[in-house]
Amino acid sequence: MIESEATTELAIAEARGAPAAAFLPSLAKHRPVTLSVAVLVFSLLTAVSAYVAVPLGVTPVPMTLQTLVVLLAGALLGPVAGAASQLVYLGMGVAGVPVFAMGGAGLPWLFGPTGGYLMAFPLAAALTGWIAGPDRGKLRVGLAIAVATSVIFALGAGWLAVVTDRSFDAVLGAAVQPFLPGALIKAAIAFVVIRQVKTRTVPR
Repeated sequence: MIESEATTELAIAEARGAPAAAFLPSLAKHRPVTLSVAVLVFSLLTAVSAYVAVPLGVTPVPMTLQTLVVLLAGALLGPVAGAASQLVYLGMGVAGVPVFAMGGAGLPWLFGPTGGYLMAFPLAAALTGWIAGPDRGKLRVGLAIAVATSVIFALGAGWLAVVTDRSFDAVLGAAVQPFLPGALIKAAIAFVVIRQVKTRTVPR
């Protein structure tokens, strides 16, 4: 009787799991397509966010929403796909599609004042995804956002110094300080969004 009940329960469990097991190969089959679509979506979001630009006057670099999208791409897609989305975005801009800040396009744009920030996007997305990890815990997400934002500032400021031949203090005043309030706001938004997505998709 005990064996019969155990056998019955095992059969029921297998029967319940059968639809899910049958669905897994299909899910695995379509995952590359889904990921490719997500990469394209985030590259387009980066392009759209470039048009949300505010000239600051004290710097040739406008404030945009792009860094927010870069952080989300890395954390939500992972390091490889996140970086790929930014490489696709840069590829579109280099090819002549007006996807850079305020409608800029072309390879020379990467050698202008904003070039350092743009070239930092793939690296920043990769670091965000790598540090945040698949579980996206609070500490790791916070650290990921801080590191990625610092990398964007460092490369952006470094390249601006090369292009404009400004002193260290002048570069800080033009490439970092004006963007700090916005960076803090975008970091907070990214943290909340990433954590919300984690809470809804990963069981506690």
